[in-house]
Amino acid sequence: MTRKIIIVGAVAGGATCASQIRRLDSSSEITVYDKGAFMSFANCGLPYYLGNVVKERDDLLPETPESFKSNRNINVKLKHEVIAIDSKNQTVTIHNHENGHTFKDTYDVLVLSPGARARQLNFDSSRLFTLRNMEDTDQIESFIEAHQVNDVLVVGAGYISLEVVENMYERGLNPTLIHRSESINKLMDQDMNAVIFDALKSHQISYRLNEEIKSINDKEVTFTSGLVESYDLIITGVGVIPNSEFIQDSGVNINDQGYIPVNDHFQTNVPNIYAIGDITTHHYRHVDLPTHVPLAWGAHRAASIVAEHLIGNTHVRFKGFLGANIVQFFEYTLASTGVSTADLSKFNYRVIDVKNGTHAGYYPQNSEVHLRVYFDTDTRQIIRAAAVGQKGVDKRIDVLTMAMMHHAKVDDLVEFEVAYAPPYSHPKDLINMIGYKSRNQ
Repeated sequence: MTRKIIIVGAVAGGATCASQIRRLDSSSEITVYDKGAFMSFANCGLPYYLGNVVKERDDLLPETPESFKSNRNINVKLKHEVIAIDSKNQTVTIHNHENGHTFKDTYDVLVLSPGARARQLNFDSSRLFTLRNMEDTDQIESFIEAHQVNDVLVVGAGYISLEVVENMYERGLNPTLIHRSESINKLMDQDMNAVIFDALKSHQISYRLNEEIKSINDKEVTFTSGLVESYDLIITGVGVIPNSEFIQDSGVNINDQGYIPVNDHFQTNVPNIYAIGDITTHHYRHVDLPTHVPLAWGAHRAASIVAEHLIGNTHVRFKGFLGANIVQFFEYTLASTGVSTADLSKFNYRVIDVKNGTHAGYYPQNSEVHLRVYFDTDTRQIIRAAAVGQKGVDKRIDVLTMAMMHHAKVDDLVEFEVAYAPPYSHPKDLINMIGYKSRNQ
C-alpha cells in the first residue's frame, strides 16, 4: 500500500526509521524533515573528533540527503523545522530556514524523532558552547583553531562532559572540570566513580565539585565559590531539554517533563502518529517500572519496530529497556545495566561485590575489575549490575544484561559458562563468583 510517511528528525532514530521502512516498503513516499544542517551524524563520536582521536570529520557523516535519495529514494529536507502538527487533518507545518517560507505538508503516517537539545547556561559569552550536534562541533573546532585555545573549562559531570575533558586533554589542551554537586556520572554507583577522580589526579587535571559559574566577562570567569579564573573556552554539559514544544497542541500526550509516553509499538495516543528516540518514555524489560533511557540502542530498536508495525507485523513488540550504558574515562571503563540507582529504593534488595583480576593472575597485564550485582531478596531476580575497571568491563556488563533480559536469578550465575583462556578470564569468572557468593545470602 502506498502511503505518505513523514518523519520529524534525521539523526539516529529518524534516519534509521526511514531506512528500515524503505527496506520493508518499496512504494510509500517517505520524507524526513530536520531543522539542523546535517543528518545521520555520529553523535557519540563528536568529543572524539574534537580530541583528534577521530581524524576525519567526514567519518562522522556517513549519509547525506543526496545519498539517501539516490540509494533509498527517501527525501531528506534539512534546515526545515516542523513547527506544528494538526492531527485532525493530518498535516504538519514546516518552516524553511533557508528561504524563510512556511508551508504545510500532509501525511498518512507521522513519526516523531525530534530528540532533545542541550540545556543552555544563561550567560552572554562568545566563549561559551554546548556539544550536541555537528553545528556545535564545527563551532568549537573553529574557535579552538582561531583563538589559540589552551585553558578549557568543562561544566557538568555526565557522559558528554567527561568525554570532553578527556579529549581536550588528548588534544594537548588544559581542561578544568566543575560540577554543581558531589554526584557525578549519575548512571553509575557513586562510590564506583572514585576511579574518575583517580584519573583526574593522575593526569593532573583540576576539578571542583559544588561549584558553579556566577558570571563571565570575556576570559574572566567568576564562580559561586568566590574564585576568579581565566579560560579561553567554556564547554557545558548540564542536561538536555526535549524538543517537544511543537507537539503541545497536537493532541499527542506529553508528560510533565516534556516526553511522550508510547506503547510497545511506539504508537502515541493519536492514531497514525509514532514517536521514537530521546523524546519517548517507556518501561524496564525485567521489572514493572517506567523509565526514560535516551541512549542510541533504544532509538535504533524503536526505528525497526515502527517499520515492522507499518507493514502489519504486529507481533513485533518492544519488550522494554535494561538501560545498559558505558563510558570510557582515560584508562578506566565504567558501566551499568538494569534499574537506576534511584529506582533501587522501590525494592528490597541485597548487593554482592566481587573484585578480581580481569584474567588469570599469572598472565601479564592483568588489572582489577570491580563487579557489583543487586538482586531482589524475595525473588532473587537480578535487578541491577555495575562494573568498573581498565579491561573486561564491557564483557561482564553485556553478559549480565543478557541474563536480566531473561529474568535470571542471581543463583543462575554459577551456571554461566565462560569462554576461558588465561588472557581472557578465569575458570570461574567474576560473574560465576557473584553466583557462588549469593549462596551465603
